[in-house]
Amino acid sequence: MKKMLQKIALALTLMLFSGGLFAQGYVKGVITDEATNETLAGASVVLKGTTSGTSADINGGFTLEIPAGQQVIVIQFVGYEAKEMTVSARQGQTTNLGTIALTGNQIGLQEVNVFASIAIDRKTPVALSTIEPQLIEEKLGTQEFPEILKSTPGIYATKQGGGFGDSRVNLRGFESANIAVMINGVPVNDMEWGGVYWSNWAGLSDVTRSMQVQRGLGASKVAAPSLGGSINIVTRTTDAKKGGALSYGIGNDGYSKIGFSVSTGLTDKNWAFTIMGAKTSGNGYIQGTEFESYSYFVNISKKINESHQLSFTAFGAPQWHNQRNSADKLLISEWQKQPNKYLYNASYGFDMNGQQRASSYNVYNKPQISLNHFWNISHKTSLSTAIYMSIGDGYGYSGQGVNRSLWYGASNGIPSITLRAPDGTFDYGAIYAINQASLQGSELVMSKSVNQHIWYGGISTFSTKLGENIDIYGGLDVRYYKGIHTNVITDLYGGSFFLDPTARPLVTDQSFRTAKLAVGDVVYRDYDGFVFSQGVFMQAEYNKNKLAAFVSLSGSNTINWRYDRFYYNPDAARSETVSFLGYGAKGGANYNLSDKHNVFANVGILSRAPFFSGGAFLQSTTSNVTNPNAVNERAFSAEVGYGYRSNLFSANLNVYRTLWMDKTMVRAINANTPESLVVNMEGVNALHQGVELDFVSKPIEGVEIRGMISVGDWNWKDDASGYLYNLNGEPVDALGNVVVLQSPEHAKVDVMIGGIHVGNSAQTTAAIGAKYEISKGFNLGIDANYYGRNFAYFNISSVGTNLNPTTFAQPWQIPDATIFDLNASYRFKIGTFDATLVGNIQNLLDAEYITDATDGVNHDWLTSPVFYGFGRTFSASLKIKF
Repeated sequence: MKKMLQKIALALTLMLFSGGLFAQGYVKGVITDEATNETLAGASVVLKGTTSGTSADINGGFTLEIPAGQQVIVIQFVGYEAKEMTVSARQGQTTNLGTIALTGNQIGLQEVNVFASIAIDRKTPVALSTIEPQLIEEKLGTQEFPEILKSTPGIYATKQGGGFGDSRVNLRGFESANIAVMINGVPVNDMEWGGVYWSNWAGLSDVTRSMQVQRGLGASKVAAPSLGGSINIVTRTTDAKKGGALSYGIGNDGYSKIGFSVSTGLTDKNWAFTIMGAKTSGNGYIQGTEFESYSYFVNISKKINESHQLSFTAFGAPQWHNQRNSADKLLISEWQKQPNKYLYNASYGFDMNGQQRASSYNVYNKPQISLNHFWNISHKTSLSTAIYMSIGDGYGYSGQGVNRSLWYGASNGIPSITLRAPDGTFDYGAIYAINQASLQGSELVMSKSVNQHIWYGGISTFSTKLGENIDIYGGLDVRYYKGIHTNVITDLYGGSFFLDPTARPLVTDQSFRTAKLAVGDVVYRDYDGFVFSQGVFMQAEYNKNKLAAFVSLSGSNTINWRYDRFYYNPDAARSETVSFLGYGAKGGANYNLSDKHNVFANVGILSRAPFFSGGAFLQSTTSNVTNPNAVNERAFSAEVGYGYRSNLFSANLNVYRTLWMDKTMVRAINANTPESLVVNMEGVNALHQGVELDFVSKPIEGVEIRGMISVGDWNWKDDASGYLYNLNGEPVDALGNVVVLQSPEHAKVDVMIGGIHVGNSAQTTAAIGAKYEISKGFNLGIDANYYGRNFAYFNISSVGTNLNPTTFAQPWQIPDATIFDLNASYRFKIGTFDATLVGNIQNLLDAEYITDATDGVNHDWLTSPVFYGFGRTFSASLKIKF
């Protein structure tokens, strides 16, 4: 790794100083929208075949330094057709190209970008990376959608257990709950715990128009604060031109995907329609992870007049997939014993009739529907409003019973032997035998953890210009969420009834203890969670000549309550309502020192309401008791950066520091008491800081080299402590007896975590890739990704049974890994139709490497359960446009 970094540094130095060796001239112009004549601030102008480029200023103007003589420049902007121009420049002189008009190719896309808060290179003072649809088409293959970001600084993405859509992504060491994921400016993080289920968005790769990662506090205007950064996904709107496409793809392990798209273009009546659909299925790389997914996308746009436009969008991806449970990680020594090695799934197995069964299975459908109204009030003022709705419906399997842990295929990294068949598979037939022999009904049953939700929201952004250089934005962000959570028996596994062992001491009628439950009856939980959030935001932007600056303020009020039909009598089913006020303030500036050099800085603070789960409530699944010590999580972030652009080489360098304070953490603990206890951790602080570099070089015609280096230093900053409570919210001593709040008898846990590395994400990552155009339309590329200083995940709230102070050692460091991917693409004609053939091989060298690990008792490889990454996989696809 050290030699690789030295070579990269030498290459960067040579490229950095090579830009000024040739005679130079200048070209300038103003970029506008062909239809409206409005200037296009942020449009990019690049010298073809190089990395030398600039962005249009607030008035659409640009000046670009190019070599003297005849050259070709490329003008591009999201939502417009790229335009190539042949220009001539004389040494030391400036050639005025006048007005350059671009033709739109996506109706309403610019208005959508207002909601999405898309940042502009060399203008918006944040660290950003943009993924264009061509890169997704060429490199995604059979990877999970977040994995397309793996060569982005600060990103760590894994498949976790390996099921379809079960991936995760970390940014600057922060997990998905602390990353704002937005689709067309609408936040999609779960309203109860903040995470993202990527299986719900399996169709995004087909409809993404642009995907931008803003690291740090970002430039988002809405009241959706994030610590690690934001992932802004802009979907297609409606194509301005009539046409469509058909596609078909295949891959390893029975992977198959077929898709289509059709667009009417803009009709004479100013209507436009686009519809897309796809089906994806396969057996899965991991044992027993079959899947099937359908995705759809519909957009209907109407241009009412020059001032008003409506756009209706609906998309979703109903799917089912078998999974490998996150609890089924194995010790490295156990993986070596498995005949299928890293494909092994400890809960994959069969019943007595040889039928495949599953204990980890997921079904879900989460369509999102939105209606956008864009109103150009005047040439200076506009109002953009979006109302949206998402209705989720689905479930995942959840094994029940007195010994419900038997449903897991492994325990502490070792495959369970109680329900293990001679061939090593999970013996579901043995469960039938246990239940049929029992005189107390089924001892083990399968239930569906049903999760339905109704989510409504609206975002409205007002913008106006003050003079020539100041833009003012202000707006509202309102969201209402109801989550319906219940568990329903779906299979008695050979028994005739089931006695629910769940204790419900607050329920007056205890007849449930002897009730003989059947398929369709409720077990374990039955409650609704409610979150109602209201936010306001304001942002001022200043743009003049070489300087762009902004200041942003936001405020929010988050209200939480729950209604429990299982653990409470009807008169006590509704919890109290708890609300939290939050705020954010940030600002930054970018200064273009020249056409080649720019610098930026940003700083911000935020105070975010604790989540419904693990924050506002002590045990949100089973109890109405609110957290008496819940406080807002706070963060302070600062960042500085530098950008360089030349004919041969472009780069971005930034340094960041984020202090995360008062992280909310409520966890159940093992205290050897008759009933469950929870600890409310306080003083959980972390420091995330680091350096990031990304670059692109086009040293010769037809060759492009991209790379990045990201070095983080992420640590838990201070020791933490917390008091114990029972599920009724009452303070207790070490034996579970109710005592006076924070009295000497009130049990307290001290956890010594100061200086411990943040786990679950590689703190050092690097990537380098090369793309070579072998002949016209035929490109071959290879990419290498390096992962280092990746520490195992550990739960800082786990404590000993004696409640004595717990001192943590540094978690085990996962071995470094370097993975190579190969891709090829060929663009050609089939008659009059454009066609694209793409092939990918991920993990070209079939390297064995670990992606996920849970820290073991001895903090070493011998005691830490792990998941390995996928071995070599492949895919190929053909797309024909008409």
